[in-house]
Amino acid sequence: MLRKVLGPLARRWAWVETALRMQERFSEVHGGYLAAAITFASFTSLFPLLLVATAVVGWLSFKNVDVAGAIIGRLGLPADGDASRAILDAISTAETSRRVAAPIGVAGLLWSGLGVVAAIQYAFDNVWQVSGRGIKDKLRGLLWLVGSGSLFVASFALTAILNFVPLLAPLTIFVGVVVGVGIWLWTFSSLTNVATSWRSHLPGALFGAVGFEILKAVGSVYVPRAVGSSSALYGSLGVVFAMLAWLFFFGRLAVYASVLNVIRWEEEHGTVTVEIELPNHPDVVAVEATRAGEAKLTVS
Repeated sequence: MLRKVLGPLARRWAWVETALRMQERFSEVHGGYLAAAITFASFTSLFPLLLVATAVVGWLSFKNVDVAGAIIGRLGLPADGDASRAILDAISTAETSRRVAAPIGVAGLLWSGLGVVAAIQYAFDNVWQVSGRGIKDKLRGLLWLVGSGSLFVASFALTAILNFVPLLAPLTIFVGVVVGVGIWLWTFSSLTNVATSWRSHLPGALFGAVGFEILKAVGSVYVPRAVGSSSALYGSLGVVFAMLAWLFFFGRLAVYASVLNVIRWEEEHGTVTVEIELPNHPDVVAVEATRAGEAKLTVS
């Protein structure tokens, strides 16, 4: 249906054809389910991350009353609202539990982080239609966590420095995209079980970096408003709904970026056809198989 509508535009502009092929391939490999796995794994990792954040906030706010007000002000929440009171209560709890939350949060964050890595690996390998590497994937995932954590810390530090200098503040978006490209390249090359050069991952890395900057910009406006408005209706669940909505789009961004790499690779190197083994159905003939290995059957 989409190709019928946008077919004339695709014949005129190559980028429209690429977008159509991305959407078609996304559907063929069940990209929605792959993205949902990334979303779910990322969401579960928020809980140990919150423990770590609780410990950090607890140490920062200990004997410093300005921390709570600064957080509420940055989120743009009304000082007398339910969300603000929830934050104040959480910070008060963080001050008393900061010593316990730190080690438990770090251990849980490592465990859940490996779960996020496994979901991303599974999604990327399915898009490339290859199998995983077993225990090697776990080792590469741990290496990826260390490398990406270092890149994230460096990017946050650099962004803070640029925001501190007013004349350099406009460079934050450019720096964010450049660092994002590096992180996506590191992610694709480390977590995907394909023997390709980093250049083959560059289209998806650019797409992912720009898309992530857009998500960050939208999230900085949408999430605080969603938290403030939905908290009045759903209480603490409003925060959950807002984060799930943002992670939903992040999961799809990751899968689409990998799909773009595969499409560009096939345009340059072509494809191969292999046979697949299926259960035998009497009086039924397998006509063809999809990219996900699903056979289209017809009655003989």
